[in-house]
Amino acid sequence: MATQVNQVDAPIARMQADWAVIDALLGGTPAMRKAGKKYLPQQPRESNEDYEYRLSTSTLFPAFERTLAVMAGKPFSKEVTPSDVPQPVLGLLPSIDDKGSSLHTFAFRAFREMVSHGFGGILVDHTKTEGQAVTVADTKRMGARPYWVHYKHNQILGARFTQSANGQRLVLLRLLETVEEEDGDYGSQEVQQVRVLRPGTWEIHRNGKDGWVLHDSGTTTLERIPFVFLVANPVGPMEGRPPLKDLAYLNVKHWQQQSDQDESARFCRKRLLVFTGLTSQDEITVASDMAVRLPKDADAKIVEGSAESIEVGRSELEALEQQMIQTGAELLVAKPGQRTATEASNDAEANKSSLQSLVEDFEDALDQCLQFSADWLKVGEGGSVSLFKDFGAATLSDASAQLVFNMVGAGWLSKVTGIKEMQRRGTLDPAVDPEQEIAAAEAEGPALGTIGGE
Repeated sequence: MATQVNQVDAPIARMQADWAVIDALLGGTPAMRKAGKKYLPQQPRESNEDYEYRLSTSTLFPAFERTLAVMAGKPFSKEVTPSDVPQPVLGLLPSIDDKGSSLHTFAFRAFREMVSHGFGGILVDHTKTEGQAVTVADTKRMGARPYWVHYKHNQILGARFTQSANGQRLVLLRLLETVEEEDGDYGSQEVQQVRVLRPGTWEIHRNGKDGWVLHDSGTTTLERIPFVFLVANPVGPMEGRPPLKDLAYLNVKHWQQQSDQDESARFCRKRLLVFTGLTSQDEITVASDMAVRLPKDADAKIVEGSAESIEVGRSELEALEQQMIQTGAELLVAKPGQRTATEASNDAEANKSSLQSLVEDFEDALDQCLQFSADWLKVGEGGSVSLFKDFGAATLSDASAQLVFNMVGAGWLSKVTGIKEMQRRGTLDPAVDPEQEIAAAEAEGPALGTIGGE
């Protein structure tokens, strides 16, 4: 059966299973609870009432979201640097999306999506002037200009490529959009539509009574589709793998085990009074301020769970949290690669972390967007941009220590936990008492270099 305009291509469908997990994790505790049995299975013989209670009290440890924030933020700890960008394009950068977002802000959002889901894209569009502007002066008077639009992972429906002398050429692209239109005198409504792009033409399809039909169309002055895919760990021209995919599934496992641990702790805190040797005719009154008189040969005992099982569960959770930190930190570890004769003179080329390689791919994508902007304005070469990339680590221990340090600094981990994690890595003496060390540090006053600061 032929693919309809609003349906996804096979590569997109293959990525959707991983995206569902990631979307739920980024939605936090409410989204994970809403997913219900999909990520928190009901235990054998667990009643529906008990399961609903357990689900409603389960909370998510946001390891995926915290690691994503650290990893996506590293390249943007310094301002994005443009080079050899022509003045007309340079003038666009303070509001690259024509909505007030600077290139730095826009790029951070797009890169975060690339790290989280491994897929997305940027369309370099232009203000519609067809039938409205005849001369360059008309265009300027209208404020017409190129602008960038970030399309998220779930907005790209499909594409078609052809092989050319310069490699694969994008000849068809379908994008899912939601636009806001006026509804009556005061209200507004959201309308879903599919944008279909071909070299030199565009179409808008909307869903009506007779299904998806053509709503609007037009032409462009470019001979190419001005769209750049953002693909991490590519396995095809429009299929990638989320860099933090393994961490996402570990976080789901933590969500499940944390729920089990909380349930075990609740059971152990409850003491069950058990009577033996009683008949149905025996009347017993039990209260905290009275003694209990039992019939002959009867007995009463307190039954409670074992604290040992709680300790085992706590240890398993701590080990899983450590595994999640290590998994996230792997993006920062430099990995020796195959070196060409040209690369042999540059050691940095042979030892890049996965995150550094991802940043370089993202830089290339931004360079293409700059060139599309220059093509719209007919000003020749579009120039390039550089992002901060000096954040690689030599070992996994170094990388995970850095990640722990950043999480403590951002308030996502306690100082006590931070010191314990550093002790595990051999950075601090195991004999250091975390609470005493924190108290001593606070007693010494502000850190050097912060006194007198704002």
